Amino acid sequence: MSCSVHDVSDLERRGTPAVFVLSEHFASAASTQSEALGFDAATVFTRHPIQDRTDDEMVAIADEAFDELVAALSG
Repeated sequence: MSCSVHDVSDLERRGTPAVFVLSEHFASAASTQSEALGFDAATVFTRHPIQDRTDDEMVAIADEAFDELVAALSG
């Protein structure tokens, strides 16, 4: 599933904590979209690229981001 800063903003307005998770390669795009919407989305960046990663590599990337994700959701 693909998600945008707009989706995160909508979830937050509805009272559902949300975090925008994307690979570091898309940091400037996330910043531009946040500015355009006037919404400072909680964001967690992962290693890039994601495409063609093995299941084990994806688990490792998720494990690396876990603490930051939990902090962003509870902050």
